[in-house]
Amino acid sequence: MLHVLPRAEVYSLLDFVPEDQRGFLGGRDVHTSMIQRLPLARTRYRAYLPLAPLAIEGFDLDGYDIALSSSYVVAKGVLTSAEQLHVSYVHSPVRYAWDLQFTYLRDGGYTRGLRGFLARALLHYLRLYDVTSASRPDLLLANSQFVARRIWNTYRRRATVIHPPVDVEAFTLCEEKDGPYVTCSRLVPYKRVDLLVEAFRLMPQRELVVIGDGPDLARLRALAPPNVRFLGRQPHEALAYYLRYARGFLFGALEDFGIVPVEAMACGTPVVAYGRGGACETVIDGVTGVLFPKQEPEAVAAAVQRLEMTAFDPGRIRAHAERFSAARFRAELGAFLEAAWVQFERDGPDTLHTLDAGFASFGRERASGDGAREPSALNL
Repeated sequence: MLHVLPRAEVYSLLDFVPEDQRGFLGGRDVHTSMIQRLPLARTRYRAYLPLAPLAIEGFDLDGYDIALSSSYVVAKGVLTSAEQLHVSYVHSPVRYAWDLQFTYLRDGGYTRGLRGFLARALLHYLRLYDVTSASRPDLLLANSQFVARRIWNTYRRRATVIHPPVDVEAFTLCEEKDGPYVTCSRLVPYKRVDLLVEAFRLMPQRELVVIGDGPDLARLRALAPPNVRFLGRQPHEALAYYLRYARGFLFGALEDFGIVPVEAMACGTPVVAYGRGGACETVIDGVTGVLFPKQEPEAVAAAVQRLEMTAFDPGRIRAHAERFSAARFRAELGAFLEAAWVQFERDGPDTLHTLDAGFASFGRERASGDGAREPSALNL
């Protein structure tokens, strides 16, 4: 986003990014909210979720032409005027407050008693805020068709899909696929790494390497058979090595998009993924991987066997992954913002609902170029 609007200023609820990792900001200062200054905000920021709507509404954006928000929970609720264009890139409606509410309550131990009542009450009010704040942006963007459908189901608003940027250049093509099977994710229940572990219990002659850390690590290690190895959190170089040589990358979650499967495909590695959600938009069944229909160990095992019987072309898999590059994202986002600003200035905000119908071909045309130019005279 900052490549598309290089003069933009950045606002964030929190900023604890270490000094040696701030290069992407290009020397910009970050305007933070009141939560930044509250006790234990660095480590216990989730406890301040009830204050997040108030905090995001505390940002004074007067004097800017455009507000471009990157929103999972509250960023889309930033306050703007009728003279400002607000475009919100919505990564997902708040999953733990909507379709995954009962899963989160169950996994967190909030199913009964006073704690359960308070958790359900908080999620109820969060849903009310989520729907209200979703009406504030002039235009919504989604990171997948799957999320766009969830946005419509939740907010009754249409969203234009611009798939997120994947750093495919950081992963190199490898024709040799003689390593173990690999999966990589944060180890939390909804990622369904347990599904993959149980599938490899059915395939003792094959090896699975699990990369990642999280609260589920101890439980998963306890139930894992000998042919499943847990490496914990690994640096980029180690992840790239395993993805290059892996026989296949496994992905068991119902995910909004899924960055790591595309990174695996950038190495020419086929992907075995659950055939719902964002994976359906990145994995071409029989060409760049195999999709399995149910989140059951037997379905995963059958998909692995099918992968081994299919002749995949690593070069073709790599070429497909390049469709999700950062350059493509910058081109499409730049084209969208430029078209939105022109229409906003010319016809007013009440006409912007018509932008989506004409953007699809415009965005694809621009995506084939070298990158998006900065829309002129815009401040974020």
